[in-house]
Amino acid sequence: MVTDPYLLPPEAVRTLEGWRALGGGEGLAACLALGPEATIEAVTRSGLRGRGGGGFPTGRKWAGVRDQPGSRRYVVANGAEGEPATFKDRAIMRANPYQVVEGLVIAALAVGAERAYLCVKERFERELAAVTAAIEEMAEAGLTAEVPVTVVAGPDEYLFGEEKAMLEVIEGRPPMPRLFPPYEHGLFAVAPQMGWESVAPRDPSGSGDQSNPTAVNNVETLAHVPHLLARGADWFRSLGTEASPGHGVVTVVGDVRTPACAEFDLGTPLRALVEEVGGGVAPGREVKAAFSGVANPVLTPAMLDTPVAFETMAAAGTGMGAAGYVVYDDTACMVQVAALLSRFLWVESCGQCPPCKLGCEEVTRRLAALEACRASDRDVAAIGARLEQVTDANRCFLGAEEQALVASVLRAYPDDFAAHLEGDCGAHRPDLVVPKLVDLEGGRAVYDERQARKQPDWTYA
Repeated sequence: MVTDPYLLPPEAVRTLEGWRALGGGEGLAACLALGPEATIEAVTRSGLRGRGGGGFPTGRKWAGVRDQPGSRRYVVANGAEGEPATFKDRAIMRANPYQVVEGLVIAALAVGAERAYLCVKERFERELAAVTAAIEEMAEAGLTAEVPVTVVAGPDEYLFGEEKAMLEVIEGRPPMPRLFPPYEHGLFAVAPQMGWESVAPRDPSGSGDQSNPTAVNNVETLAHVPHLLARGADWFRSLGTEASPGHGVVTVVGDVRTPACAEFDLGTPLRALVEEVGGGVAPGREVKAAFSGVANPVLTPAMLDTPVAFETMAAAGTGMGAAGYVVYDDTACMVQVAALLSRFLWVESCGQCPPCKLGCEEVTRRLAALEACRASDRDVAAIGARLEQVTDANRCFLGAEEQALVASVLRAYPDDFAAHLEGDCGAHRPDLVVPKLVDLEGGRAVYDERQARKQPDWTYA
């Protein structure tokens, strides 16, 4: 997809010497020469935006954490990839874990953090081994600038990837999102807030605020940093689009012939990614829908030529998310798809916010009744009413995901819903599962078979 890939090199980098041969260490050297303020300025000038889904400007996030009052600061790399249809972070950690560690160390130096954490799901054994070995090699070679880097292996829950819940896991608790963002109340903060308790004794010296502002960045975001510092902000801005500079890593799975990950220029049309990365749909079939994970409104066939960038996807009425796309062809029933993805969000909701947990449950149950042709217009109306309330008092974005995804399917595919109200549409597919990826390699996607048995209390039937 690109002539000069820097995130996914043609050959996986398995040694520190291999990383040095690609320019490893040059980004860190630039950071040390520039100093914290100039490093943040360079990252800000580059236009790098967070690749975890939100697209927040990275330089602004680092500056915000550095400028917050507090006696301690931390940085966290989020590699707890759990968004359905997404595999980019694991692909990056497999291809070159050294760039992730170097980016994390640079972030720590820039914000003045005393320690860094790299969070990966415990079941990502291959990626855990890769980043752990990279940290050990780099520390021994002096390429961590004396910043202690700790790997945290966390649970498989979807919410482990939510930044406030991730801090809870680092502190030894389940992934239950906190009330306030990490830059306000970070790791090991003393000042308690509603919904969680302080975990450290107050500093007897009484010096300063102890909210411990913390910067949480996605693995892919940090992987860009060594390259843009080594090659310069202007080089980075020459790639991608004006509002979304740089490359990205896209995942394309679902009803495509060769599910895969690939590095691409931000601004590439989605249709080109489906065709060139995923191999397109089967002969004689057409794309009916695509979803960027479960976080945004559906992409219809009329939206396939939308460039994949933060601003263009937003202008089209959806979002780029983590650039992980599940594609459905014209054999799929969108009532079945909506019920499947809604159930994922329901069982993964933590339950701290009743409108989210109970709302996702009701929407899922009524969609399941619709899929089984046991529902009426009243059920459709009830789904719409619940979707208006599901985000009330939300601590995280999960309820908003339910609202955006299900409402968009209702609007875009009325004929599928009408068919289920009037009788069976005849398009039920037993092969459809939540595209939660266990592995993606060699043109083959392996999905988590356990997800269908997961219960709302996070146990398995």
